[in-house]
Amino acid sequence: MKVLKFGGTSVGSPENMRAVMDLVTDGEKKIVVLSAMSGTTNALVEISSYLHKKNKDTALIFIGKLEQNYKQVVDELFTSDENKKKGLQVVQEAFDTIKSFTSGAFNLVGENTILAQGEIISTNLVTLLMNENGYNTKLLPALDFMKIDEDKAADLVFIRQNIASVMETVGDADYYITQGFICRDAENEINNLQRGGSDYTASLIGAAIDADEIQIWTDIDGFHNNDPRYVENTKKIDQLSFNEAAELAFFGAKILHPQTVLPARVQNIPVRLKNTMNPTDSGTLITLESDGMGIKAVAAKDGITAIKIRSGRMLNAYGFLSKVFKIFEDFRTPIDMISTSEVAVSLTIDDTRNLDSIKEELANFGTVIIDQDMTIVCIVGDIIQEEQGFAPKVFKALDGIPIRMISYGGSKHNISVLVPTDCKKQTLQSLSDNLLNG
Repeated sequence: MKVLKFGGTSVGSPENMRAVMDLVTDGEKKIVVLSAMSGTTNALVEISSYLHKKNKDTALIFIGKLEQNYKQVVDELFTSDENKKKGLQVVQEAFDTIKSFTSGAFNLVGENTILAQGEIISTNLVTLLMNENGYNTKLLPALDFMKIDEDKAADLVFIRQNIASVMETVGDADYYITQGFICRDAENEINNLQRGGSDYTASLIGAAIDADEIQIWTDIDGFHNNDPRYVENTKKIDQLSFNEAAELAFFGAKILHPQTVLPARVQNIPVRLKNTMNPTDSGTLITLESDGMGIKAVAAKDGITAIKIRSGRMLNAYGFLSKVFKIFEDFRTPIDMISTSEVAVSLTIDDTRNLDSIKEELANFGTVIIDQDMTIVCIVGDIIQEEQGFAPKVFKALDGIPIRMISYGGSKHNISVLVPTDCKKQTLQSLSDNLLNG
């Protein structure tokens, strides 16, 4: 059985929903993971923000507009009056849930419950659509099997056990539809896997059922060797290893959620990236094996803050770095890049919520310098095994670009450089000209 995920654009209109139905109904059993219709999650975030501010009247205006949009979708999506009525009932139940939070106190549990309604609506409507067209389709409620633990990590054991139970409960079907993104947490409250989490849902389900293949359907043909928003003449990559794909996803390639690769890699399940607008294209296949040495692609991650701690106490000392890293651990702030010398350590973070407190603690160890508005540019491939002289090619391509940090050797799949964000486009273009298309 395959697991197929379709994002918000793929189910963003009645026409696109029908296209998804046509793509999945090929006679092979599968689980289909759906996001909310495009724009819905942003609208629900905005509604939640007004409720946090206790601005009930404005929230209700936005709720009313979104509800009317969905009623129009239902009218266009279904043929029979009976199914139009069922579709309106789906919409009504979801918006009754949303409106229930417009009175009284509003907290994070309420926000997460509101955000979940987008996926609940889209999956119910597509399930109803497929049944209207004669396809044996059942809904698998993700909130009955998708769970994260107290550290917000996916509870794969729970997922594996409970998805089988839910499938047995709903009965045999040719096509199962379920929600991406949403889950329950360790307290059994509604939560989510963060933005882009539908990819992760698909990978977790694929690992839980030992799928033959996990397919992530988006609106582009697969991984490109550079960011087409900033660089012209990028090319699709036919095949990547799990490690290469993980590096690209983590360091900014928007096509894939960064956590998607791990469950598939552990179970050795191929992941294929496909384009709903061009379904005959083979896309990008991700497996254990790379298709050769050398650079494959470049990606960039914005919103990076560099922190430099300079201290004479580092010289010939032990335990200094562990004390520094303990501060980031205490504030639950992940570190992306690290570079050290005898008297200084530089590192980067992308979560600045506790930056002031972190800086205050680090000041106990030495002089702290903060650089914001930085970008990590990641050069990915099977690069360490390449012929001698590969690194000089990279650094020659970066000639003239102000580099703040370099990370090289920690992985054979990645050379990362930190540059000011206003130099990102120049950096990507230079790497493309000199390494990818040269």
